[in-house]
Amino acid sequence: TMPKEPAVLRQNILDTTAAILACGIDPKKCLLFQQSLVPEHAELAWIFGCLTNVPPLLRLPQWKMKRASQNSEGTVGLLTYPVLQAADILLYKSTRVPVGEDQVLHLELAQDIAQHFNKKYGEFFPVPKAILSEL
Repeated sequence: TMPKEPAVLRQNILDTTAAILACGIDPKKCLLFQQSLVPEHAELAWIFGCLTNVPPLLRLPQWKMKRASQNSEGTVGLLTYPVLQAADILLYKSTRVPVGEDQVLHLELAQDIAQHFNKKYGEFFPVPKAILSEL
């Protein structure tokens, strides 16, 4: 949600890919891709944004903390980031999502969006459940 220099962003993508491979992810068994090259993420986020009310986003603790740390009123990108996360999860019809305790509320938003979409348009998205690590 913060502007980045293009060269830094490109390097971050390469560094993250290297870290994933160094962790032992086997590209012969897993599909690795650059999410920003998949337009359906942003397209689904737009659809979900049209179905999501603003007050629940304003109540998310991450919005309040990050906005305070940026010493500003906050940006639309920061406010709607949880909707993009919901699109990231639901686009692939995920049923279980590993999350940290700090992301549970964002996953609950994804659950709410899936339920709202399904009620309005018919059963399409599974409602994902959290996998919480004990670490």
